[in-house]
Amino acid sequence: MPHNVALIGYGYAGKTFHAPLIQAEPGLRLAAVVSRDPAKVHADLPGMRVEADIATILADPTIDLVVIATPNDSHAPLAHAAIDAGKALVVDKPLALTLAEARQIAAHAGERGTLLSVFHNRRWDGDFLTIARAIEQGLIGKVAHFESHFDRFRPTVRDRWREKPGPGSGVWADLGPHLVDQALCLFGLPQRVTASLGTLRDGAQTDDWAHVVLKYPTLRCVLHAGMLVAGGSPRFVVHGSEGSLIKHGLDPQEGQLLSGVRPSAPDWGREASPLTRHDAEGTAHPLDLLSGDYPRYYAGIAAALDGASPQVTPEQSLAVMAVVEAAAESARTGMAQPVPPFRL
Repeated sequence: MPHNVALIGYGYAGKTFHAPLIQAEPGLRLAAVVSRDPAKVHADLPGMRVEADIATILADPTIDLVVIATPNDSHAPLAHAAIDAGKALVVDKPLALTLAEARQIAAHAGERGTLLSVFHNRRWDGDFLTIARAIEQGLIGKVAHFESHFDRFRPTVRDRWREKPGPGSGVWADLGPHLVDQALCLFGLPQRVTASLGTLRDGAQTDDWAHVVLKYPTLRCVLHAGMLVAGGSPRFVVHGSEGSLIKHGLDPQEGQLLSGVRPSAPDWGREASPLTRHDAEGTAHPLDLLSGDYPRYYAGIAAALDGASPQVTPEQSLAVMAVVEAAAESARTGMAQPVPPFRL
């Protein structure tokens, strides 16, 4: 029997990512949504149970898993309430506003023996999977420089919580966890973090530009996000002792979900943008891209509910929070920062 899931929040993340991906996993059943706008939910999900109060869901013994897809400043209190109710838990990134809050959530879940995972879906971007495979296969030798960009052209500040001042808003809180998680998957924890955050657009009220450098002994990892990049920039640039990898264009899965394409579609996760390997002589070689596979996240959650280890563990999520926080502190002080202790 599939595990019953309640989705808390039906904004951009809940509607675009979580609801369709949960529904695509045979081991899970989307049984309820918590939202103040039932008409919005029913427009996409006719007949879906909609509750206005999370307490009703947490008191329901038939709900096995709670997925929190609400604004960042609500993650911690909702997570603690779900853990107290004995529910397995998925939290959209970031886990919390601060590393201290995230540690408290992870400790609480550990004490109660509750499954806790964070939605780091960008591990299953097709271009990232291909880059990771190429590095593992040694196609460019020893990596010395890794550059990862989430750049967009959005010159007009939009009326949404992510772009208003306050805890958990801004481009670094939004995209930083994705960029950091991918880097940590490849290279582990850095020695130090240097960062600059900027508010560059007319009318911007929070950071809309982020440039972060992770320092390793023989590697520099550059993470960048900007909102004034017309025409785009390379998504990945990787230089090694025997060549380079260059990738333009974003993974298509978010766009597919936005347009109503679902993971059962034959072209799911396939991208036309090329990945190119430049060898030591400068000759360009196209590399076939692996298909993106966001459904693997919830397949892993279904397996974890049946006793397997989660693919995104609490410790990994705390490591992401530690690096994100170190970057924010570096931007505040203008000084390089070590990664703060994060293990429980």
